[in-house]
Amino acid sequence: MTEDFARVASLAEIPVGGRKLVEIDGVRIAIFNLDGELHAIEDVCTHDGGPLVEGDIVNVCQVQCPRHGARFDICTGAALSMPAFEATSVYAVEVDGDDVFVEKPY
Repeated sequence: MTEDFARVASLAEIPVGGRKLVEIDGVRIAIFNLDGELHAIEDVCTHDGGPLVEGDIVNVCQVQCPRHGARFDICTGAALSMPAFEATSVYAVEVDGDDVFVEKPY
């Protein structure tokens, strides 16, 4: 693994349908396991800073902010509904054996 990635968990810590909050270089990142695929987005609703890791998963690949209901695409970070209109950041995820690595924020 390159220095651009940080080890954040083992696969067992993020089972299918699960999620995990990690912090890399002061940035909170939510990792979601959607049907065996891991995705990482910045854990911040761009509307008011709500914690996306605490939101409900809707339509398989969307997370709904628990504060005001804005939805974000977990795969792309795109804002899908008001009151949010700005995307949240996404980070690459790599798995090496049982170790999960996430791209470091810049």
